[in-house]
Parts: sequence; C-alpha cells; structure tokens
Amino acid sequence: MKVAIAGAGSVGTSIASDLHDGGHEVLLIDKDHDLVARIRDSLDVTWVVADACEVASLDAAGLATVDVVVAATGDDEDNLVVSLLAKQEFAVPRVVARVNHPKNQWLFTESWGVDVSVSTPQLLTALVEEAVSVGSLVRLLRFEGGTAHLVEVTLADDSPAAETSLADLGVPREATVVAVVREDRLIVPRGDTRLAAGDEVLVLVTADAEDDVRRLLVGS
Repeated sequence: MKVAIAGAGSVGTSIASDLHDGGHEVLLIDKDHDLVARIRDSLDVTWVVADACEVASLDAAGLATVDVVVAATGDDEDNLVVSLLAKQEFAVPRVVARVNHPKNQWLFTESWGVDVSVSTPQLLTALVEEAVSVGSLVRLLRFEGGTAHLVEVTLADDSPAAETSLADLGVPREATVVAVVREDRLIVPRGDTRLAAGDEVLVLVTADAEDDVRRLLVGS
C-alpha cells in the first residue's frame, strides 16, 4: 500500500514510521525545509518538501498514485484543504484526517473529502467511557463522513441480550457485530454465539440503526 502523509510533526512522523515498519510505501510531505532537513535522515521514507495545500505540489509528488492520504498537520484548515484536494483532484480512495480542535469535528465530513476523521480528545473520552461504562453504548470511531460508527457496549446483568444468541437477537441489517470480548478473550461472532453479562460487544452500525442496537443491547 502506498500512503501519503501531510505534516511531518510528531503525529505525522510517528504514523510514517509505523507504516514503513509495516512494509508500506510512505510519502511524507511538509513545507518546512528546516524541519525536513533535521529529521529526514532518521526516517527512511520518501520526503517531499512542498505545500500540501497546493494542487501543483501534490501533483508533482504523485498523489494520484497513492492508496491513502493522511492529513496530519496541526492545523484543521490545512487538513480540510488537503482532504478535499486528495479526494476531488486526485480521486484518492481513502482519506484520513486529524482533527486538532473538537469544535471543528462537524466539518470533517464526506463533503470535505474525509472518509475517516480522528479527534484525539474525543477518542480519549470514548476510551475512558469504554473503560468505566457498563450498560451504555459508547461511540469509539466514526467512518464514512458520519454515516457509520464503531460502538461498544459492555452488557449489564439486566441486558436484554444476555443469554441470547446473535441469531435470535435480531440485529438490524444496517448493523454488524464485529467482535465480542469475554474475560480478555476475543470471540469471533457467529450466529450461534451466545452473549453473556459482562461481554464487551463491538458493533459497526449506521446512524439510522444505532437506536435499535442500543435497545437490543442496553434496553429501554
């Protein structure tokens, strides 16, 4: 997989390093000549010193050949511009954008070319809620401009789903149970998988079906 990352700050370089170690081809773009000069020898990726908000720069960098673009700068406006250009001008299949300020989260949608947005404060909040909440539906990640979410529910003792198989649960077609974690053991869900109180249930669900999933797993 070929990935282009806009922004060579701590976030961008960390992502680039992990992807490179995973065997992916990485293109790292930043307009700060001094920054690139200081760190380029420490990271064996393809470096491009250019403004990722300019079409000509992205074209010269070969953005039309990448599979994924990660807009990882420290400026939300820049990340939105990079995302929009990547999607509309270069038809990049997958665009992931960093949200620096939670108040700007609503802008990071499909209309701006964003397939997946990642807000660190919101992600940390979700992880805290996931760790301490029982009997509540917690949103972990948002996909496809907000039309789908990865949610988690730790089943309470009185959950209507407890002691019920997935086949009998009646999960709506717009939702899929993707994993069940029971006592630190991952269970790949099947139709005959019987849920139990204390299970952590991960569900990929559209916004329209979220309330139905909440009723099934949490209750009214």
